[in-house]
Amino acid sequence: MLTPDTTLTLNNGIALPAFGLGVYRSSPADTAQAVTAALGAGYRLIDTASVYRNEAEVAEGLRAADVAREDIFVTTKLWITEYGYDDALAAFDASQARLGLDVIDMYCLHWPLPVAFDRTLAAWRAAERLLAEGRVRAIGVCNFAPEHLDRLAEHCTVVPAINQVERHPYFNQQALRREHAERGIVTQAWSPIGGAARYRPATPDPARDPLTDTTLATIAAAHDKTPAHIMLRWHLQRGVAVVPKSIRPERIADNIDVFDFALTETELETIDRLETGQRSGAAPDEVDFEYAARRH
Repeated sequence: MLTPDTTLTLNNGIALPAFGLGVYRSSPADTAQAVTAALGAGYRLIDTASVYRNEAEVAEGLRAADVAREDIFVTTKLWITEYGYDDALAAFDASQARLGLDVIDMYCLHWPLPVAFDRTLAAWRAAERLLAEGRVRAIGVCNFAPEHLDRLAEHCTVVPAINQVERHPYFNQQALRREHAERGIVTQAWSPIGGAARYRPATPDPARDPLTDTTLATIAAAHDKTPAHIMLRWHLQRGVAVVPKSIRPERIADNIDVFDFALTETELETIDRLETGQRSGAAPDEVDFEYAARRH
């Protein structure tokens, strides 16, 4: 039975909360109150990154919340321009200082860097060192394709605990999820309700937005829920962790209202069939130094 306290067990035995708050594109002015609101609503995972430029405000929100530190799971990420062994260690020190935490629960590489994968490998070895020293509880990756996971396995020791990837009903990553299951990697979804389709294009196309999908609307009506609820519940019932983003307290509270109903297997399979192959974010092999500098 899924509850707000549901966790997924990582390959090193650590419990990862299945439902968390993402703070991508949350301005510093909005981040602290969003984090505090999320923790007050029952979230127990906060997902940030050095490139989001709001780690200090995440720390402010953590301090303001009436939740014990040991009950909160904090993830941050290393940006591509910080790859390399020594650079990664220095970047971690900076993130840790901004977050004000003795131990960070999850430290991830934000993207693979195919054009200089030696720097990706060096950054991963730095993350392995941080894990061995007890400065992080788990290490993971984001946006890695199977070939990138293969290269990590060839040259490094620790299997990533998670791979955080774009996933929603129009891009459900079923093949990658099977790869993860074989390797003992938890899948965590960014853009779990298809938000990237709205904020990335210069001219958003409603046809690319799962929130406007009529099939999801029909399922939502049957449960007296919203299409967003249906998508989030679909992820969770498929064993995928989620980090939906919002800065509005009312939306934050509404997003986690997915534990008082269940989708049938037929409904889950219907949502699975909405797959279009539509990726809204960058493809891993498109990421290079120009991309890294543009986003930094």
